[in-house]
Amino acid sequence: MLRKEKFMSAIPVRAHRPRLTFRDWIKKITLFLVVATFLGWFYGWASPRVFPRDRTLGFGYGMLHGGLMPMALPSLVMGQDVDIFAPNHAGRPYKLGYIVGINICGLIFFGSAFWRPRRSESTATASSSGTPVESS
Repeated sequence: MLRKEKFMSAIPVRAHRPRLTFRDWIKKITLFLVVATFLGWFYGWASPRVFPRDRTLGFGYGMLHGGLMPMALPSLVMGQDVDIFAPNHAGRPYKLGYIVGINICGLIFFGSAFWRPRRSESTATASSSGTPVESS
């Protein structure tokens, strides 16, 4: 029978997250506002170009509109009345493309936001046992 002490560390290991300073908050808010302004401007610029009025839009345009839709929020907040869904669409193919576009956009955005590089096997094993790893 294995003893419990063999697997438990005598000193509890606590994760320490550094606190954000006031300056860090200002940087994050400024970056957010700059990105939101850029996305709003870009969507306002792109909207008339990607919503043609002279034809029926299908799956491809649905994907494009679905992918661009999250960028519409800053434009709408800034007071621009931009399109987010084409009124002259082909029905089910356009709607399926729209859903696919939203999902791909979400995958790219959230996938990149939450992606963490893989740790090497020796680092993962050593960090889980609580012993420091010496790099060579």
